[in-house]
Amino acid sequence: MADYQNLHEWNVTPEGAVELQKQLRSRIRIEPPDRPFETIAGCDISFNKFEETVYAGIIVLRLATLEVIEEVGVISRATFPYIPGLLSFREIPSLLEAWQKLTTEPDVVMFDGQGIAHPRRIGIASHGGLFLDRPTFGCAKSVLVGKYEEPAPERGNWSPMTHYGEVIGAALRTKNRTNPVYVSPGHRIDLPTALQLTLQCDGGYRIPEPTRRAHNLVNALRRGERPAN
Repeated sequence: MADYQNLHEWNVTPEGAVELQKQLRSRIRIEPPDRPFETIAGCDISFNKFEETVYAGIIVLRLATLEVIEEVGVISRATFPYIPGLLSFREIPSLLEAWQKLTTEPDVVMFDGQGIAHPRRIGIASHGGLFLDRPTFGCAKSVLVGKYEEPAPERGNWSPMTHYGEVIGAALRTKNRTNPVYVSPGHRIDLPTALQLTLQCDGGYRIPEPTRRAHNLVNALRRGERPAN
């Protein structure tokens, strides 16, 4: 069973959630990893913003080959409302439930969402990274905060995303002439490593394989095409 640190309770008000974010962000460490990675996990969530049911999935891949080692899907209930900027309070409890069902502890975790590219510098990849106490980063399909210059159209080009003069992530072209993805470090990782991992997890799609496969998993759960673990 994969374990995690229980840093706080989840039964909080939106105001309390903002205060927790302000307290926790000082613990986030943006730094190069201290060892090479062999396995990577992708995390994703699916839900209707007006309903309580949450579908959470984690897929663990071997980094060298992108073969699936393990996958876990859970169906649970959200207790926190849908509020942009506070989505980690709605999503992380379900992902932690899935995490505890893993028999493989991945070396690094990619979230479908933001790391420090967040108004208070603690998106789901950063918040989740503090709980998991391992390298995490976000690979998002859209921007929450930050501005960037459009990167050159070929795969591998990127440009920094800045917010109030601080580099918080990058717009990365993962496929020729398609919209970029938005990569930001979460915890215990730096931006160059997060960019390199995103490009390494290439399956020929705009979205890298860990989160793309996790997305497919949670949607299959949601449609009833596969059972929860």
